[in-house]
Amino acid sequence: MKSIILIAIICILALSSCAKPPFKDEFESDKPWVEQAAQLPPYPEENNLLEFNAGEATSNRYFVDATSIKIGEDGVVRFALVIKSSAGASNVSFEGIRCATNERKLYALGRNDKTWAQPRVAEWQRIDLVRQFYAQRELSRSIFCPFRQAPGSTEEAIQALKAGVHRSIYR
Repeated sequence: MKSIILIAIICILALSSCAKPPFKDEFESDKPWVEQAAQLPPYPEENNLLEFNAGEATSNRYFVDATSIKIGEDGVVRFALVIKSSAGASNVSFEGIRCATNERKLYALGRNDKTWAQPRVAEWQRIDLVRQFYAQRELSRSIFCPFRQAPGSTEEAIQALKAGVHRSIYR
């Protein structure tokens, strides 16, 4: 009886060594992801703003400063976002979207004197988990990161922003 159990254990160990490695998510890699340091852009100017539609859930108007868009080697699209309320108030931020994981990070907040201030919280947040991320969700899904892929260039990101949708969505 002991020999049968021993043979069964040996067979199981032999078969397990032939098994495929566990499934790997398409976004995983053998080396860990390393975030690049973000360089703050100049404060957005009105003539560089490109408007986009963030959906019907809000009456605010949303803009990205085209000159601020940078595609990092880390797969993060960084940009200055301007949100204008119907009452005329503006919120300005410098943010990043990590396309592969659908996350957003706030790097800086705009001040009235047209300078940048560090935010209290600067960590990656899942875009889908925060209801108020209308703009970030639209930029990620339809404009900058369709299929969770970062644009190949800044020009590609600007063209998608101007068109209101990334061209690969309609292929």
